Amino acid sequence: MESESPWDEEPLVEYAPEADWTKISTEFTNSGYREGIIAGKEASLQEGFDAGFADVGVAIGRELGNLRGVASAIVSFLSSQSLGESPELDEARNISSNLLSIRFSDVAPRDLEAEQHSREHLDSDDSGLVENGELVQKRDIEGLTDMLSQMTASTVGAAPHGRPIKEDVTNLKERLSALSAKFGLVLLA
Repeated sequence: MESESPWDEEPLVEYAPEADWTKISTEFTNSGYREGIIAGKEASLQEGFDAGFADVGVAIGRELGNLRGVASAIVSFLSSQSLGESPELDEARNISSNLLSIRFSDVAPRDLEAEQHSREHLDSDDSGLVENGELVQKRDIEGLTDMLSQMTASTVGAAPHGRPIKEDVTNLKERLSALSAKFGLVLLA
């Protein structure tokens, strides 16, 4: 009896096109599925980025940038005056220095959804999760920078609890506003 299996060493000629069609159909189905998953992930990722950028990143960046600019302008103005050192110049330098030490990650709200997602993946005992080398290196450099700044900088006006937080920005903004008022300047909200 003749075997009708397409997997035989000498398959019947009429089964070869059907086997090829099945293989090609399966490959296209799998490929289309993968492309659909990737497109869905990219769309979701872009939507999340857009929302975070508009609602969080821009607002915080603009506020810090404006405060740093005003503080630097006051320091520059007071330094250009031939009055020498003054309490106002010291205050402006201190505010400027503290504003420059603030990182976005210090004052941005926590992304609870991303943290939950990470916990889920870490709980799955997936040994394939590898921490991004760039992030590890950045965190290490930030830690060294913090350690050096604590060793060399004065602690006047520095955050009493380690890295600055949102309340520290508010405090610096109030101090800068009071200093600006001495020169007839008004900080915009």
